[in-house]
Amino acid sequence: MTPRQMHGYARTGFTLIEILIVLAIVVMISGLAAVALFGQREKADVQATQINLGTIGDALDAFRLDYRRYPTDEEGVAVLWDREQLDADAESSSWIKYLEDPSPRDVWGNAWGYAQESEDYEPDEENPAAVAPYDLWSNGPDGEEGTDDDIRMAGATGSSDGEDGVGSDLLPDQGP
Repeated sequence: MTPRQMHGYARTGFTLIEILIVLAIVVMISGLAAVALFGQREKADVQATQINLGTIGDALDAFRLDYRRYPTDEEGVAVLWDREQLDADAESSSWIKYLEDPSPRDVWGNAWGYAQESEDYEPDEENPAAVAPYDLWSNGPDGEEGTDDDIRMAGATGSSDGEDGVGSDLLPDQGP
């Protein structure tokens, strides 16, 4: 008689219940990791959008230096990379490509929102020649304007620090 026959059947593998328990543990750990990674992805998309808004804002400021105005609502931000978008009355010989890599859409595939004059702008009586600040925004992940996930950028000339306001600050949308 062999030792195996004397002591009964030896255990040679895993039972179905043991395999299911291990699979359940693996699925739970994977789920926790996925939730953490998706949260980071959303933050990365918001940060990328803020960086893109800053880059577009810098290009708008360069456009203003050349043309003494911001692009019109009709020209939009597309004029920063496409000469064809420039107003027919504008001097096209001084146009340069303000953005090397055209970025007509945000990371969620939505077109950038742009207005030549900010809705919140109130003319400064002490400096009537001041250029009105623009509005630049992304509609955020939901693609709808005026919701809490919108990402807005303050226009370049709206500073209250007494300087000319060149440069821009990224501001979260405060809602309608």
